[in-house]
Amino acid sequence: MKKLFFVSAFLTAALSVFGQSIFSVGILPFETFTDAENNPVSVQDAALATTQVINVLNTSNTLVLRTGNAAGSADYVVRGRISRLSDRQNNQIVLTATTSDTAGKTLNTSRAQASSLDAISMPSFCAQIVSNIPYPTYYLGRWQSAIDTIDGPLTCIMEFLPDRTVRVERFDTWEHNKTNSLRYQAIGTGTYSFTGHHLYRIVNPGGRQVRGNATFGINLTLEDALPKYSSLSAGSLVLLFEESNTGFELFNEGIPCGDNFTGPSVYPGANVYYTRFTRIR
Repeated sequence: MKKLFFVSAFLTAALSVFGQSIFSVGILPFETFTDAENNPVSVQDAALATTQVINVLNTSNTLVLRTGNAAGSADYVVRGRISRLSDRQNNQIVLTATTSDTAGKTLNTSRAQASSLDAISMPSFCAQIVSNIPYPTYYLGRWQSAIDTIDGPLTCIMEFLPDRTVRVERFDTWEHNKTNSLRYQAIGTGTYSFTGHHLYRIVNPGGRQVRGNATFGINLTLEDALPKYSSLSAGSLVLLFEESNTGFELFNEGIPCGDNFTGPSVYPGANVYYTRFTRIR
């Protein structure tokens, strides 16, 4: 297996001003529902389901959670219900929820079903609940990443725009083979995808356990790059912002930019990726 090289970034200018509001989500107590065949669920089950949803959503640092009397004043409100299917359908527990905005408009509905409440994946259910709540636009702006190689630094500068397009100001691509090396400084355009409010998404790169904030994907078309990198696509990248939101890191892989054909014994490794970015505007 080829060795991945996780790059470092230069720390530069301070946070720029973009719309970065963290929205609040109110969780109302789950209601119980008894079907026509009188298969009840208990108020204790409803209270437990409410608590579990609150506990999972509390792990996201991109949401402000409001419960109790404060729930109704939130930007978005979640109304849930717990019920039990009839014995003919294995007597399963069903959780449903509706997420709406302050005007009462429904954003989406969520559903999970299992043999018991404990068997339901609460992270998956909660990911449905918050799937249409806007994510703070921490990622908008101009970002830089840099790699220190044996042939000198590689630099990437990209700007993420509100319409989900990318302006590539600079994208160094690199190839090294024994004493020979090639470096092409490209420019280009692209698109990106961003799915926020990740809950309990754990990756383990090099022994580190990380809970990501979001999933990131990018597609780039580059001019004046090494031919291999004229068209790039990287998806399902787990992203984590720094506490100040002035930097982020891609943990499970990265955006490829170079090859070291001399092998992994020579720094920085067989494959090179831009993985850590710092805001520069």
